[in-house]
Amino acid sequence: MTIRRGGLDDVPAVLGLLDGATEWLVARGRTDQWGTTPHSTSPRRVEQITRFAADGELWVGTVGGRVVGALAVGTALEYVPPAAEPELYVRLLVTDRASAGQNLGGALLDHARELARESGVRLLRVDCFAGGDQALVRYYERQGFTRETEFAVPRLNEPDWLGQVLAQRL
Repeated sequence: MTIRRGGLDDVPAVLGLLDGATEWLVARGRTDQWGTTPHSTSPRRVEQITRFAADGELWVGTVGGRVVGALAVGTALEYVPPAAEPELYVRLLVTDRASAGQNLGGALLDHARELARESGVRLLRVDCFAGGDQALVRYYERQGFTRETEFAVPRLNEPDWLGQVLAQRL
């Protein structure tokens, strides 16, 4: 996989990865993480990914010219408790479900670690869905992160979205 800075032309491919991940979750009955609606039909999500690209925060992994993973790094999202020191925050990590088992996510996280080191930052944080079986939390723990803070994002007419902030010292 080759990792390069993502641009506005990559937004549809990243939304496609998110749609594929949602389909995969729905097929397994795990609708509590992202629901059932494709990300590509959500104006909020389209605007978010477009902003990541426009702000230079988006990185994409490609194989044979096809986008198979995406990473966005920057500042922590507004619903996350702030860090007590400078950090780089993983705002998005998604990979092609058809490429599962190829460590694409690990390679993108390695890239995030390198970006943090290059900028002199020694703290890398990420948040993820902490509901259900906590498989995603355990994935990040296998990637070297440790649990830091739990949080909940209120949702209208639905149960709160449960989240977990994880941190890694570099």
